Amino acid sequence: MENHFEIGIEALRQKLLLMASHAESAVNQSVQALTRRDHDLALRVKADDVVIDQFEVEIDELAIQLLTKAPLATSLRLVTVAMKISQDLERIGDEASKIAKRARDLSQEPPVKLPLELPDMANRVLTMLKAAMDAFVNRDSAAARAIIPQDREVDTLNKRIHAALAKHMTENPDTISRCLHWMVAAKSLERIADHATNIAEDVVFLCEAEDIRHAGIKNAAGE
Repeated sequence: MENHFEIGIEALRQKLLLMASHAESAVNQSVQALTRRDHDLALRVKADDVVIDQFEVEIDELAIQLLTKAPLATSLRLVTVAMKISQDLERIGDEASKIAKRARDLSQEPPVKLPLELPDMANRVLTMLKAAMDAFVNRDSAAARAIIPQDREVDTLNKRIHAALAKHMTENPDTISRCLHWMVAAKSLERIADHATNIAEDVVFLCEAEDIRHAGIKNAAGE
């Protein structure tokens, strides 16, 4: 029974890593479609979102089967964390699809001639996501904890991008609709960073059995 459970756990882990690879690729390609004005690539990213959705369904089904067989509390944590991570990965896929939709629409319009830090923001977000999944694979809570403060850096970049676009819209009213597309794309990247942070927090819970999701709120309340 235990050997059968371990085989199931490994299958779950492999599916999760494959799902993460697809999610990372979707984010990367959606940003490429946006910055290169690649209409066809944007369409492919949107079409491929169904693959990530299917991974979530398969992972949930396998996890539910394993929950009835989990011999130890640590195994139970692993299965539940895998389900939570798959939810965040699915939402990352959704955000990549949103970016691709904006890329599709922007590719049909004249470019906005404004230097933006969005590629740098995308690189930071993808680095966070990859690091979070590496921390999961290696069961490295210290590495996971190191990811969490990086979310604030992405938030700062998002605010700078929004400020630059708002200024540009004020000075160039004819670019308002195009600038709004860029704002939505930047917001999607900010949300992807949030999901990467969620994954990092789940890894801490997996390794330390400590839920740190609301630690900041508790500290602020003096608890």
